[in-house]
This record gives sequence, C-alpha cells and structure tokens, in this order.
Amino acid sequence: MDDVKNYDVVIIGGGPAGSTAGIYAARASLNTLLIEQGMPGGQIATSDTVDNYPGFPSISGAELGSKMLDHAQSAGVDVDYTMVTGIERDDSGDFIIQTDSGSVQAPVLIMATGAQPRTAGFDGEDTFRGRGVSYCATCDAMFYRGKRVFVIGGGNSACEEGLYLSHIAQDVTMVVRRDAFRAPRGRVDRLLERDNVDVKYSTSIARVSGDRLLSTITFRDNRTGEDYDESYPEGSFGVFVFAGNDPVVDLIKPFIDLADDGGVVTDESMATKTPGLFCAGDMRSKKLRQVVTAASDGAIAGSAAYAYLETCERL
Repeated sequence: MDDVKNYDVVIIGGGPAGSTAGIYAARASLNTLLIEQGMPGGQIATSDTVDNYPGFPSISGAELGSKMLDHAQSAGVDVDYTMVTGIERDDSGDFIIQTDSGSVQAPVLIMATGAQPRTAGFDGEDTFRGRGVSYCATCDAMFYRGKRVFVIGGGNSACEEGLYLSHIAQDVTMVVRRDAFRAPRGRVDRLLERDNVDVKYSTSIARVSGDRLLSTITFRDNRTGEDYDESYPEGSFGVFVFAGNDPVVDLIKPFIDLADDGGVVTDESMATKTPGLFCAGDMRSKKLRQVVTAASDGAIAGSAAYAYLETCERL
C-alpha cells in the first residue's frame, strides 16, 4: 500500500477534544495527523460567545476553536481538511482511514467527532442558533440572567436544565408538546416548586423571528392546531431546546460498545474495546458535555496513545 501515508496517531475531529489530543500526542513526539471535515472548533464554532472556558472570560466559539487548532499545529500536528469516508482495520491491527484526499494508516486512532443536539424543527431554529436559540443551559444560561427563557421538552434533560435556568433567568416557561411531562414525577414536582416556572402543555413552538436577535415567538396549540404570537423586546428572551443529543459514531460502530445514552463506552484512559482506538469528548457516554471536559478527554487520549504505542513497542 505505497499510496497510504503512515502516522503514529490519526485524530478525527478538530474540536476541543481533537485539538487537545493532538497537542499532547505531538508533544510526546508522535507523528500525528488531525482530520477535520469542517471548520476548527466543531460544535463550539457555532457559539456566538463562550464565557466558561478558563482563561477566556469571553471569546467567540469560532475564535476559541481556531486558537486550539492553531496550538495543535504549532506543536507539530499535521492538519487535513477533508471528509472521512471509511475506517478499516488491517491484519496487523492498524487503522486504515479513507478520506476524500487519500488514505492514511496508523496504529492509534483517536475519535473526537462530538455529538449533535437534536433539533426541534421550528422555523428560524437554524437561523437564530447562537443568537437566541440554544441547546445547553450550562453553556448559555448566563446570557439570560434576569431575562425570560422558553424551554422545549418534557423529559429528564428538559426538567434538569429548566431547574438550572430557573436560578438564573427571571421567568422560565416549559413548552411541553404533550399534556404531561415524561420525566419522573419527583423531578417534575421539584421543577414546578420554583415560583418563576410556568408550563405551556400541549404546545409546540412553530417559529421564531427577529432582527439580529429574537423578538417574536410563535406557539402552536397542539389540541386545536391554532398558532399565536408572543412578542418581547429584541434580545430579552431565549429558547432552549432539550430534545437530546446524538453522538456521532457511524464511522466506528463495528469497533465500539454504546451506552444507554448513545455515547461510546470507554475506560478512564479513553480506550474503547478495540485496541488502539480511543474516543474523546462529547461522543463519549458522560454526564457533562462542555469545552473544558472535552479538552480534558483529549489530553488523556493523547497521553494514552503514547502509553499504548510504548506498550506495543511501536515507538
């Protein structure tokens, strides 16, 4: 396979987990390639502002993602902006990664492809993502201190995030498409004990609109099918969608086990059940999906890659 480029480590995903894994692998003198199909930063690149990553009180997600990947490149990581089309494992245990720009081979593969939040599907959701529409209370709640928020969802995550938001926002309105919550009764009771929490049952959001930020939200009564608008000063409210997350695992399904939440099962070294395959960041089964935890996973995976290669006497 003369046309296949060889590396010690290949990383797929250029977000915080992938970039940090690259930094640690390259600093261990491992010949490292990072493959990114889009723009640096992964999902955080769509965040207008990140204000909870240590050392950066306020920075755009795109800028933070670029800084991380720039750091990886300065450490010696090769970066290829291309699409991965397939992953195989040869008889020696090496991984063969096919991309639109050719094939590469490595004994270690670190996957950092993240997770995609499920969308609610209302008009304007994509347009105002990061400008009034959010999928993470821990990330964005502080932007709505003393403001109004609408929370879409009736399950465990929606109730947990709604409760979190109730300590920060002035008013929280839960938008539940059915006539009851799906979350356990105790969790719902705890949420509804908050004085600033209200519920719109049998209701969906049909669309949101505004100029740069949101100013109008259109609700749909699921019993009658009728729509009605509520308007507020622009930027005075936000919509939080909690329909769950889907870890991006299609490329490596034959090589991994998945937990009940759809995330990849790893040990504390980020190792999967397949020797040489590590997963880091939001694609893992984990409690907290944040930039800082993704970077932590990446650091562990990059260090574990060196330990694995040393054990296999591949260095």
